[in-house]
Amino acid sequence: MVSLRSLRLSLRFIIPLALALVLLAYTVMPLVGKLTLRWFEKDLDIRSRLIASTFHDPLADLVKQGDRAKINALFMRAIKDERLFALGFCDGKGNLLYKTPTFPESVRCTAGTGHSESGSILKLAQGPLYVSTSQIEMTGEALGTLILVHDMSFVERRSSDTQKYVIALFAVLGVVVSLITVLVAHLCWRGWVEGVRSMLRGEGIFRPFSQPAASSELQPLVGDLRTLLRNIDAERRFADDATISWTPDTLRRLLHKELTGERIIVVSNREPYIHTKEHGRVEIHRPASGLVTAVEPVMRACSGTWIAHGSGSADRETVDRHDRVPVPPSHPDYTLRRIWLTKEEETGYYYGFANEGLWPLCHIAHVRPIFRLSDWQQYKAINKRFADAIVKEADSDDPVVLVQDYHFALLPRMIRSVLPKATVITFWHIPWPNPESFGICPWREELLQGMLGSTILGFHTPFHCKNFLETVDRYLETRIEHESSTISHGGNLTLVESYPISIQWPYPWQDTIPTVDECRNEILTSLGLSPTHLIGLGVDRQDYTKGILERFLAVERMLELHPEMVGRFSFVQIAAPTRSALDDYQAFEAQVRNLATRINQRFSTGSYQPIILKAEHHEPELVNRYYRAADVCMVTSLHDGMNLVAKEYVAARDDEKGVLVLSQFTGAAHELHEALLVNPYYIEQTADALFQALSMPAFEQQERMRSMRALVRDFNVYRWAGRMLLDAARIRQREKLALRIGRHQ
Repeated sequence: MVSLRSLRLSLRFIIPLALALVLLAYTVMPLVGKLTLRWFEKDLDIRSRLIASTFHDPLADLVKQGDRAKINALFMRAIKDERLFALGFCDGKGNLLYKTPTFPESVRCTAGTGHSESGSILKLAQGPLYVSTSQIEMTGEALGTLILVHDMSFVERRSSDTQKYVIALFAVLGVVVSLITVLVAHLCWRGWVEGVRSMLRGEGIFRPFSQPAASSELQPLVGDLRTLLRNIDAERRFADDATISWTPDTLRRLLHKELTGERIIVVSNREPYIHTKEHGRVEIHRPASGLVTAVEPVMRACSGTWIAHGSGSADRETVDRHDRVPVPPSHPDYTLRRIWLTKEEETGYYYGFANEGLWPLCHIAHVRPIFRLSDWQQYKAINKRFADAIVKEADSDDPVVLVQDYHFALLPRMIRSVLPKATVITFWHIPWPNPESFGICPWREELLQGMLGSTILGFHTPFHCKNFLETVDRYLETRIEHESSTISHGGNLTLVESYPISIQWPYPWQDTIPTVDECRNEILTSLGLSPTHLIGLGVDRQDYTKGILERFLAVERMLELHPEMVGRFSFVQIAAPTRSALDDYQAFEAQVRNLATRINQRFSTGSYQPIILKAEHHEPELVNRYYRAADVCMVTSLHDGMNLVAKEYVAARDDEKGVLVLSQFTGAAHELHEALLVNPYYIEQTADALFQALSMPAFEQQERMRSMRALVRDFNVYRWAGRMLLDAARIRQREKLALRIGRHQ
């Protein structure tokens, strides 16, 4: 049965090919004959001119002398050439004076006279002859015409031989092409399914050596098809952004439609709610974290499980026997699963490798990264513990897992090794450095391999994506396709894409928070300031990457340049302590306090202080009131992935007042173009921008703020999550389709 099917398949290719070759041969043969004849005519013209040129001078002398015997001898010697059939000479009156015995009677002098040296063909009994003429002159006097007659029988013989060779060539070519065609047809018949599966997986023409090649007939189309699909996808994204209003309901509908109601598993080091015991009672706090600010609204919209390190003093008291607690406390929407770490584990994994190693390495903030083998071992062990928790929390073999940030670079491949069908979305919340900087890490290859276990790897900006692709290209053997922004490694395909993170819109206190005027009066009263006092605001964790010292120096310089602002302006810095166990952070906190004290001692008068430092945690609702009260918000990060404080300030200003001074080294600077962009290292420039913000007219404030608010509204956190989940849904659909095709091979 198989051989009969193979024979039919072979004949299906061979018979049309044979007919095509026969038709081609009948078409080509006349053309070959004409082409051969044309070549030989040109050759005979050249020979005629050469012979005539050789004969010209001696023949002219002999004709002038009238020496018939010598002319006949000259002609007889010439026709010994087998191709030169006959020679003749005619005078100017058309009389044939001299000729060889072979000269045809049908060739007349009147036909051969003239100045033309082009030939003509005569069909005679003895065969085709080629006749050409050449004028003979001496000292400008025309003596007559030399007639050359060539035998063309050899042309027919060679043309016949040429046609035989061409026919033989077509026959051999037909056999070879038939064999190749049949072979390719059989291979394609068996391999086209794998080619389709390759395209569905988003792979190009070249594949890792460990995988079978895509079907040969699909290969020329794969690159163009993928480029076309990417362009269509980009256009669809643009259209969606213009028409879709991203809200919690939009995100829920997206999950129900595209991911069939999948529960999301989020993994992060920091938990969204911390239970602490204070004065004998349990208190609940939201940590000061941009990650929590961004991801928590997504979890409330999507439900699912959030796995995080339980770090609160009362965290163990509030979980069930499976270490789970429903959150938020007032209206539970999802489950928080806590992972417990010993002090030693936290010191090595979190404070050591993550925050003394990766954090300064990625931020390039001029703080030396520290890498210890013991920290690396703890980092690997904790990543494995979180991977085990994910497997236990997954209710299917293909869960959707959102891995958050640099604490879990090894986690994606660990998940993939146990749950190969899982869709792993890793989002890197901090910058990604250039390849040379990342090369400092002793375990760079292991980190990159771990991250490439992701289905989707997201960064804030295209620049960070570019840095990552170049880093992988430098340190790993992979296949990178820049037009599709994909990396193939170890049998997995990873999409590397930029997803600018944002905040919740509208903010959760929109309906309950006081008006801007009420918030301003409340804050000014609490600070002991007059109603007309100008307020600047900074909201950060006390981290050396946030540019707090540079910000204070800019305030000092502004007061130096504009002494009229002394007593009228105060800068409020909300600086939540962070990573206080690390020496670098302890030293930095001391620097911040000392600089604030020095500036206050310089400019303070009475109760007036130019810098009001609040080095303590503030709940988000209270921070939002400060946003609404401040005349200017300063975000002067030395290097930042995005920085959500800038967007929070814009979202809080529904009065369309206030000015944002923003570092050009933040991801937010690529979106919020209406902010006053500064180089935080350039103190004078930042000081000038601060004064410009404080003296900016109300109408200009309104124009700038209105534009920024429109962007934050449209590009909110639900869009950020929705874009990643839409990409994940498309990849899952392609993989499932490829799997179904594979089962039907």
